[in-house]
Amino acid sequence: MKIASFHHRGALRFGVVRNDEVLDASALPGAPAGVRELLARGDEGLAWLRAAIEAAPRLPLADVKLTAPVPEPRKFLGLGGNYASHLEEAAKLGLTRPPGQVWFNKQVSCVAGPFDEVHRPRVSAQFDYEGELGVVIGRRCRHVRAEEAMAMVAGYVVINDMSVRDWQLRAPTHTLGKSFDTHGPFGPWLVTRDEIADPHALRLRTWVNGELRQDGNTAQMIHRIEAMLVELTTAFTLEPGDVLSTGSPAGVGGLMDPPRYLVAGDVVRVEIEGIGHIENRVVQEPLETAR
Repeated sequence: MKIASFHHRGALRFGVVRNDEVLDASALPGAPAGVRELLARGDEGLAWLRAAIEAAPRLPLADVKLTAPVPEPRKFLGLGGNYASHLEEAAKLGLTRPPGQVWFNKQVSCVAGPFDEVHRPRVSAQFDYEGELGVVIGRRCRHVRAEEAMAMVAGYVVINDMSVRDWQLRAPTHTLGKSFDTHGPFGPWLVTRDEIADPHALRLRTWVNGELRQDGNTAQMIHRIEAMLVELTTAFTLEPGDVLSTGSPAGVGGLMDPPRYLVAGDVVRVEIEGIGHIENRVVQEPLETAR
C-alpha cells in the first residue's frame, strides 16, 4: 500500500493512494486520528486498513495537497557518512570514515511535505541537498536483534536531508545545520514494507533544475537497515512513526569544485525506485515566521 497524509477542504486526513486517486481512510468508521496512530495499532492497524479501504470515499489525487506521510513524527534521525562514495568526496575536507554509526537529530519542526517550498536561510548561503531513503518504524521496539529488525519497519519514504553546511559544522552533533524549518521534506507517501522486495537494491537519484546530481543505489550503504535498528534500540526505544534517514550517495552541492549551493528558484527532485519522488522549490526564507 501507499499510505498518504493530505489536506482536503481544510482538514488533515489520511488514506491509500491508487493510481490517480486517494481512498480517504479518515472517513471510515473506527479510523485512527492519523498515520502515526494507525501504525501504533501494529499489524492489526494495517490489517484493518487493507480490509476497510475498499469502502472509503475516493478523491482525485490532484484535488488534495500531500503532506509528509507522518506529519508529526516523534523522532527524525539521520545517519551520516553511510555511503562510501559520499565519504570519498568528503575526504577533500579532511573527513574520514568513522569507526561506527554516526547519528544526528533532525528536529521534528523541520518536517515539510513532499512538494512544499523549502527556505534558503537568511543566515547562510551554504544550503545543500541530500537525497536519501527513509525508513518509517512500525512497532515500538527496544534491544532489537538483527534477525528480527526488518519486522519493525512499517515502510519506506523518499527524504531530502537538507543541510546548512556552515551551521552543520558548528558542532559534532550536526543538529543545528540539519534542523532549519522546512529542511526535512519527505514522502510522497509511505510504501509499506511488503511492497519493496529489497530496500538495499533501490536506485536513488537527485536532480537540481533538471540536472542529475546524485545517482546511487541503496546497495552501496555501509550500514544496512538491520544494523541501524540494532544500534539505535540498544540506546533507546523506537516508536511507530519514527523516521530514519539512511544516508546519501555522492553528488552533494557543497562538495563540488567549486561548491554549488542552492539558491532561491532552484527546484530539487529526489526519486527512489519503487517508492516515488518528492520535488521542492527553494524560496528565500520569509522575513516573518510563524509564532
